[in-house]
Amino acid sequence: MSDSDDTAGVAAIAADYVEGWYTGDVARMDRALHPDLVKRTMTDEGLRAVTKERMLDMTGQGGGEDPSAEFEITVDHLSDTIASAHVLSPEYLDYLHLQKTADGWKIVNVLFRTHG
Repeated sequence: MSDSDDTAGVAAIAADYVEGWYTGDVARMDRALHPDLVKRTMTDEGLRAVTKERMLDMTGQGGGEDPSAEFEITVDHLSDTIASAHVLSPEYLDYLHLQKTADGWKIVNVLFRTHG
């Protein structure tokens, strides 16, 4: 697979993640996330972590509830079987770390913050 194919694959998984969230599409979110995902954000009490299971639950409850939300995906770096990207959406800035698996690219880590 070429770097351009991998870049497109990373961007597609990032789109599944953000579009899945804003449309409440559990199947897309599930496809994007590695089973051992950890998503984190800093709070006044320290780091708060969210698992894949919790992300799927929240997505199934409606997620971002804005199917027309606009967002920007940038693939920052790609090296063989690992990649980094970031997603800017109406509410969040998400930094993604991805791993190429037998099932394709999967998001393994997310660090995010709200913005706006």
